[in-house]
Amino acid sequence: MPGGKRGLVEPKNTFLGNLVQCTNETSFILGNAQIVEWPVVYSNDEFCKLSGFSRTEVMQKSSTCSFMYGELTDKKTTDKVKETFASYESNCFEVLLYRKNRVPVWFYMQVAPIRNENDKVVLFLCTFKDLTVVKQPIEYESTKDKDESTPGCTKFGRLTRALTHNNRNTSHHTTPQELTPMSRHEVSQPKQSHLAEVLQLSSIILPQYKQEAPKTPSHIILPYCTFKTPWDWVILVLTYYTAIMVPYNVSFITKLNNFVWLVLDSVVDVIFLVDIVLDFHTTFMGPGREIISHPKLIRRNFIKIWFVIDLLSCLPYGIIIAFMNVDEGIHRLFSYLKVVRLLHLGRVTHKLEHYLEYGAAVLVLLMCVFGLVAHWMACIWYSIGHYEVIDEVTNNIRMDSWLYHLAINLGSPYSYNASGSGQWEGGPGKNSLYIASLYFTMTSLTTIGFGNIAPTTDREKIFSVAMMIVGSLLYAAIFGNVTTIFQQMYTNTNRKHKMLTDVRDFLKLYQVPNELRERLMDSIVSTWSMSKGIDTEMVLSICPKDMRADICVHLNRKVFSEHPAFRLASDRCLRSLAGEFQTIHCAPGDLTFHTGESVDTLCFLVSGSLEVIQDNEVIAILGKGDVLGDMFWNETTLAYSCFNVRALTYCDLHIIKREGLLKVLDFYTSFANSFSRNLILTCNLRKREYDGMAARCQGFLLQLNLYLATVHPAPSGS
Repeated sequence: MPGGKRGLVEPKNTFLGNLVQCTNETSFILGNAQIVEWPVVYSNDEFCKLSGFSRTEVMQKSSTCSFMYGELTDKKTTDKVKETFASYESNCFEVLLYRKNRVPVWFYMQVAPIRNENDKVVLFLCTFKDLTVVKQPIEYESTKDKDESTPGCTKFGRLTRALTHNNRNTSHHTTPQELTPMSRHEVSQPKQSHLAEVLQLSSIILPQYKQEAPKTPSHIILPYCTFKTPWDWVILVLTYYTAIMVPYNVSFITKLNNFVWLVLDSVVDVIFLVDIVLDFHTTFMGPGREIISHPKLIRRNFIKIWFVIDLLSCLPYGIIIAFMNVDEGIHRLFSYLKVVRLLHLGRVTHKLEHYLEYGAAVLVLLMCVFGLVAHWMACIWYSIGHYEVIDEVTNNIRMDSWLYHLAINLGSPYSYNASGSGQWEGGPGKNSLYIASLYFTMTSLTTIGFGNIAPTTDREKIFSVAMMIVGSLLYAAIFGNVTTIFQQMYTNTNRKHKMLTDVRDFLKLYQVPNELRERLMDSIVSTWSMSKGIDTEMVLSICPKDMRADICVHLNRKVFSEHPAFRLASDRCLRSLAGEFQTIHCAPGDLTFHTGESVDTLCFLVSGSLEVIQDNEVIAILGKGDVLGDMFWNETTLAYSCFNVRALTYCDLHIIKREGLLKVLDFYTSFANSFSRNLILTCNLRKREYDGMAARCQGFLLQLNLYLATVHPAPSGS
């Protein structure tokens, strides 16, 4: 299934979103637990409003809020805060801090460590509550004797003074006596427990800071799981069956007294009921393309959109009609209610679009849709003829109806039963009527129209015109898509044939020699067979930068794992190197290096074999794992190749350009030292290891000396 259809299911770190959700309207900051002084890495808007500092000013400050300390801040409390951070523990404090405008405020501060998937503390969460309003009356209780000496100072007056004092604190500073931290014996136990009950946040389940895939409960079904895909196909097949049988039964007014058909319809109804139950446990895609797996949201969404339609579509109408003695009107009503099942078709088609692309499956479905529309039109066409064949006013047969002409042609004319029911009887059988109706609608929809069945009455002509309009649109839509489908199925093949045709025309136009022509064609065909016509550079250009680096590392994994020069490279260094690598494919006989050409690439042979030729002599044969090129990281000048290097078999070479390699080595200096020590060139194209001409000259001189020694022997003693 296409990834874009699945919704956003990649693992992600939802720590911040979960934290904001569970600490609603709470001021908090996050500090890094792995760096000295635990710098702030995030502060929410509530904390910025409470402290008066902007987020930019708070970032990278200490999470102990030392930047908010003042002359009245208790040093013992701040020491305890630092101890809590240093020991990676949870704790809570009542501490006096200063806003940006240097107004002192009492805070209830809670510190909690945040752990990752390895149970390592990586962050600190610090929450803050303003206690100034709550704390002042308690402080005045502690100074009761002092306040009682003031005439007319009641408890209500002291509370009012505390509140008004808090409102005036933006204009003047509070005295040290008023902001002195209260001791434990000054606060009664009931008030302390009430305060803890109001401000306690330990019940919050803190999320972990880690990458995790969206979790679904065990009873929730993902729409792209192994079970759901074939189940949706089963529902589609049964819905198609329903879409065929319901209009047929409604138009031809058939009672389901046949036991086989009754059982089959009942089984379909049961499967639709099971599908309703499954839909209450199936995730859906939210507006942001995220997977919604919360059971309440799933139930609410399903009840709001599809529940009523699905419930009406799976009621056992067949059993009700078959076993209940209902009159003709009730029978027709239940038959018409079964048409509601057709709405299920649109829902199943919507679900299956997640699994369909252009291909054989779409082609089959489009043909099924065309046949289904023809079937519906046939049912309507018969209903019109059945309604008009007998005049209800005069109770006479209408000789201009298409049913009358069909009955005459088939030798089954209508007859009037004057002695019995007083109704018209006879006529073609229902199978013949349906086949004739389907034949007429098919010839009309495909714009053929043989004319042996033709509309004659006004209603029949109006319906035929409407059917031709619908048929032309349907024909264009479906068979236009069929053309697109076939084009999509053979896109790569067509591109290959076009490319080969262009190459052949080029070779013929410029009269390229046959030997070179065969080599070129062989190289193109082999390269296409290896790459399957996929443009790697184009695909990589679409990918985001981070994913592109990961893919490049994967493509060059054999080079990085087999050669010791890359063992000490860091992940960042390997990602940089991988982005500079290219992969080339060589056919037998291709020359990768020519004598006298510049050597600006370092080549790693991954598969196949090469031969190194000097003066028409093979001096080396290279195989899998060998390296050839130049050690240009140790040289100041560009080298010239002293050899010809030719492919013996089909070869895959991973190459890196001189500029790209030097750029990486200049940036990662530690890796550069390791790389220059550990990389061993199997064949250094700069150095002429074997001088064939000099060797032949030396051999000729040696033979000449031996010949002269035999012809003119040297005197004795010389």
